[in-house]
Amino acid sequence: MSNDSLQAIVYCLKYEAEGVVGVELRPADPAMVFPAFEPGAHIDLKLGNGLVRSYSLVNLGNGDQRYVIGVLKDRNSRGGSRFVHEQLRVGQVVTVSAPRNHFKLNEDAHQSVLVAGGIGITPIYCMLQRLVELGRSVDLIYCARNRASAAFLADIDALVAKAALSGGKTIGVHYHFDSEQGGPPDLSSLFAARDSDTHFYCCGPGPMLDAFVDACAGRDEACVHLERFAAGKVGGSTPQMGYVVELKKSKKTVLVSPGASLLDAVLDAGLTPSFSCREGLCGACETRVLEGTVDHRDQILTKAERTANNTMMICVSGCSSGTLVLDL
Repeated sequence: MSNDSLQAIVYCLKYEAEGVVGVELRPADPAMVFPAFEPGAHIDLKLGNGLVRSYSLVNLGNGDQRYVIGVLKDRNSRGGSRFVHEQLRVGQVVTVSAPRNHFKLNEDAHQSVLVAGGIGITPIYCMLQRLVELGRSVDLIYCARNRASAAFLADIDALVAKAALSGGKTIGVHYHFDSEQGGPPDLSSLFAARDSDTHFYCCGPGPMLDAFVDACAGRDEACVHLERFAAGKVGGSTPQMGYVVELKKSKKTVLVSPGASLLDAVLDAGLTPSFSCREGLCGACETRVLEGTVDHRDQILTKAERTANNTMMICVSGCSSGTLVLDL
């Protein structure tokens, strides 16, 4: 859990689709103000069973003091989604982090294409609302197993209808349900006629993200944005050598053994860094690098950010230069 923790009360629980519950959180203390956020942001939710999970924010951060998330009950849940569905109750006070955003929306793009698969609709729907609010040209491609499992479907239809009545720009919506179409969509065909400066966004399961990356091959990397809910493939071989890390602020030095986690080494040294997912997905453990070369293993930083070598996710990344100096 991040150090910037907030106390929130569960204000409303609402089933948004088969297996998906919407959770509306508000400040537990009326005098407290929730930090603002932009589309693509997520929060960490500390659960009563000691787990911490990250969830994308669905609503617009327009100062209405609400954080709304959508949680899919995962059949392979390790306790996170199961706890939300089976034990979270209205009126319960929970601890959340301030929003973080590694999936930012370019609000100035003349054309945007939003692609969502399953529960990946949560950050995408927030982006859609914002682009409609700004009067931008946007197309949504929403994929799910079937209509019953597609969360926020009625809300999206209402948003599209309202935009049409207001005389705003037409919102292109393409629903793709595997039960009706018999398989995944052909993203390459759907993207083919798009201008070179169109911005593409995708959030969903691994196979969809891999197809999305393939469909965007050859496009400017700055126009291609994705967010993973599970760790994907990371290139390169796993380093077999240990390394030394100097923790500048703490005036400590730790040895990270071959194959060991840098985060665990820092925790063993008595520090309390922010962390959550332990998979390089949420960004909670992002740490400033002062010296040394990082072996990046996260799913967040872009190629340019990795080359800059300014920060790293200490839960999964390591060192390829023998020594690191971190701002910890």
